[in-house]
Amino acid sequence: MSNAAHNEDSINKLTRLMEHLRDPVHGCAWDRKQTFSSLTRHTMEEVYEVIDAIEQQNPEKIRDELGDLLFQVVFYARIAQEQGLFDLQDVAESIVAKLLHRHPHIFPDGSIESFGQPSSLTAEQVEHNWELIKNAEREANAKGKAVSVLDDVASFMPAIDRAAKLQKRASSVGFDWTTAEQVMAKLAEESSELQAAIDSGDADQQHAELGDILFTCINLARHLKLDPDASLRDASKRFEVRFRQVEKSAVAAGTTVSASDIDLLEQWWQQAKRQTE
Repeated sequence: MSNAAHNEDSINKLTRLMEHLRDPVHGCAWDRKQTFSSLTRHTMEEVYEVIDAIEQQNPEKIRDELGDLLFQVVFYARIAQEQGLFDLQDVAESIVAKLLHRHPHIFPDGSIESFGQPSSLTAEQVEHNWELIKNAEREANAKGKAVSVLDDVASFMPAIDRAAKLQKRASSVGFDWTTAEQVMAKLAEESSELQAAIDSGDADQQHAELGDILFTCINLARHLKLDPDASLRDASKRFEVRFRQVEKSAVAAGTTVSASDIDLLEQWWQQAKRQTE
């Protein structure tokens, strides 16, 4: 059996399994009661587990976690099919049409058959054109209503991701700093404003200014072509490793972190930093 036939058979088995799980008579009580809304937290968990498997560089775990995520897609499609909205085939056709339209440098006439023409676009140019195409799609779908490039940026995205996406959308129409140095200057300005808010004791202003600093840091990451979420996660990992080493140092000294003075904690922290650099 060819790989294509094998994959097609596996997808068919998965959709049939999903149909059985949702069967109103013989299906699973838990699966039958699920809705679009009830599944969302499970979907988010599966996404994070895929990311975790990738960071662990564990191919078998990546495969398994991707399977869990695929099951979520099949689950949503089955619920929609039961409601007469769409099915898994419609989902696949929708993404194929979207990708063909958004890759004119690869599919010149918008069909898979037109593949094969060389493209000289860089990854950065492709990304820029992608945003322009999406902006045009939003305008075309507006049907006379006011449209913004910030439309359809999901409000429930993680804060870091949403901030980055809002900035990226604004940048696609020229609303952006030119250099990372300009963003650094803005960061210094925001830091001064936060200090002023701290000095004034205004908690609401501190909240706002801290948010501006975080937002500007994400902007800086974008200009440096870094992933702010990955940078923060790596920073958290470094902190965890180093703090655990501080705890070990405290135990070796016959004491605890909470019972040690700040000078000694700083000494252990610097030692941990040297050991983990």
